[in-house]
Amino acid sequence: MPEGVMSRRERLRAETIREIKAIALRLLAEGGPDAIALRAIAREMGMTAGAVYGYFATRDDLISALISDVYTALVDRVEAARDAIPVDDPGGRIVAWGEAVRGWAVEHPAEFRLVYGDPVPGYRPPPGGPAAEAELRACTGLVGLAAAVWPHRRGRAAEAHFEWADFGPELTGHIRAEFPALPPAGLAFALRMWGRMHGLVALEVYGHLLPQTADPAKLFRAEMDELIDDLGL
Repeated sequence: MPEGVMSRRERLRAETIREIKAIALRLLAEGGPDAIALRAIAREMGMTAGAVYGYFATRDDLISALISDVYTALVDRVEAARDAIPVDDPGGRIVAWGEAVRGWAVEHPAEFRLVYGDPVPGYRPPPGGPAAEAELRACTGLVGLAAAVWPHRRGRAAEAHFEWADFGPELTGHIRAEFPALPPAGLAFALRMWGRMHGLVALEVYGHLLPQTADPAKLFRAEMDELIDDLGL
């Protein structure tokens, strides 16, 4: 068999894994994290519970795989949106990233809650977390956006007193290696920028905005426009 070509058994296994994950996500959307159960998935697929355990040894393994897939899909989308805007338009790249986060979350509210909100009862994540690579990409991408506009932020009084000790050592080590010219205040700005994006999205996904506004998208865009205005871009 040529290198890189999957055998029939491998293709069938991959297809079964995709089906298991798809059913698990539907159960999540319909009933929340508690609804994800290997036995329930087995019934829908006409399989025995033992057969499903041949693909995912535990429910935790399945949930970890779902979180990794979901987070990776989100990061793929925001990176693509950012990269569609020229590098010499840093403000436009920030807006594109934020709009992509919101668009994905509104289209996939259950998945957003799985990653950023509702804890899964009894779930124990693997060492390092279930989506370490995607999380690192998201962090690096967001801080990269902040680093690109940081020259416009220098001298702000509210950001003058941050130190590297104000942040986790693992995050600090990564950011200082990736962006050596960025000071601690720059990382603080990146986290605050994330908060401005994430806050309104979370309110919308959890149903807290619609009673207050008929157009959450307009509200979000106004927040992004104000963020860019604050940068003087």
